[in-house]
Amino acid sequence: MKDETMKEDAIERNLGEQPIARIMEEAGLKPHDLVTASPVQMTHKMVSRACKGRRLTPNTQAIVLAALNAATNKTYTLLDLFNYESD
Repeated sequence: MKDETMKEDAIERNLGEQPIARIMEEAGLKPHDLVTASPVQMTHKMVSRACKGRRLTPNTQAIVLAALNAATNKTYTLLDLFNYESD
């Protein structure tokens, strides 16, 4: 009973595939492309979590956003990449 209550109260962290995955696919980008285009240090794991829908911190979201914008030479917003609000 205690475990069930804890699960219900916990923040859902896995939110399913995010729009960033589709954007990257349409642009022909792989996670490595974002890592190399990033103006700051980032990891392949950050990109993978972003695409799979793992809830990211606002800082990590901003890093992924900047890398995608640099890799595509476009101006996306967080709302374009993620279908959840950061906490």
